[in-house]
Amino acid sequence: MSRVAQLDNKTIVIVGGTTGLGLAAAKAFVSEGARVVVVGRNADNVANAETALGQAARGLAGDATDPQTAPGAIDLAKREFGGFDGLYHVAGGSGRSIGDGPLHEISDAGWRQTIDLNLTSVFNSNRAALREWAALGQGGVILNMTSVLAGSPAPKHFATHAYATAKAGIVGLTKSAAAQYATYNIRVNAIAPALVATPMSGRAQADDEIMSFIKNKQPLDGGRIGVPEDLDGAAVFLMSDAAKFITGQLLAVDGGWSVSEGIG
Repeated sequence: MSRVAQLDNKTIVIVGGTTGLGLAAAKAFVSEGARVVVVGRNADNVANAETALGQAARGLAGDATDPQTAPGAIDLAKREFGGFDGLYHVAGGSGRSIGDGPLHEISDAGWRQTIDLNLTSVFNSNRAALREWAALGQGGVILNMTSVLAGSPAPKHFATHAYATAKAGIVGLTKSAAAQYATYNIRVNAIAPALVATPMSGRAQADDEIMSFIKNKQPLDGGRIGVPEDLDGAAVFLMSDAAKFITGQLLAVDGGWSVSEGIG
């Protein structure tokens, strides 16, 4: 007997789906029978993702902080694939280069831009999804990406307080939206990774002291930095009907970060 694909015939928009964690998820979703629309800021990355994902994917170049980007992606999903079943919001990024840091050092611009990149973008996509499902009169699934730093700080190596605040805000938004829209059969959950090998974590990957810290802070599987594919199983599950009785939950996929002391 052949295995049933977990996301068969579902159409999912992945905001931030053209590189790193989002692209890994897109590949996993397609392998489980989904059709995907991947959104990214860089047009070349969008084109490369479309090529890698094949006929089950369409790409859209757009900035997640623009309120029109997510509605555009949803419209593309409906136009190309005939529906819209789920949203996975991955887009975000470090604000360290624009003025984020310890609270007393954060610049006004650094605060605004980091919050915009990591929290306002989620507001934009989640609102667009909920408005669409209300118009269609159907349920749906939202999965948001936050961070272990929202609730498990590591001040010596990862003191970016605007980023942590934004990621904590995603948890609050996820839980309150889950409560509000459960009666409409709309599920809203969040996933919290620790340090994963992506372009965003380049600073940490190049720092021997941080990598020594990670070996103890993320002790699972021999103590290592995560890879994007480590999150795929959880993302597929939470987007699938196997999780149809789960909403308002935060799942840490962190190699043990949130239950380990580390060494600094």
